[in-house]
Amino acid sequence: MKKPSSKIREEIARLQEQLRLAETREAERIGRIALRAGLGEIDIEEAPLQTAFEEIARRFRGGKGEAAGRKNAGDGRIAGAATATVEAGAAAGNGGKA
Repeated sequence: MKKPSSKIREEIARLQEQLRLAETREAERIGRIALRAGLGEIDIEEAPLQTAFEEIARRFRGGKGEAAGRKNAGDGRIAGAATATVEAGAAAGNGGKA
């Protein structure tokens, strides 16, 4: 039996809400770790920081494939792999560190 489109839309809305909540939890977790590592005190543009996060994600995945974060994720909802950004920033020259 086929589902009516209204039921499918309800299911999509429910799944989108679950995704939003999961992303929020992940972002909060990564954010806490980044703050403990001192990342909040570093003045750095978002693009190089995103690149560093992607490199870190690749490192922890053993160099397999692309990072899981979305391309052009400038809305702040994806905070993937912020755990070792301070280390990556140091390796990248860390131009904004005070």
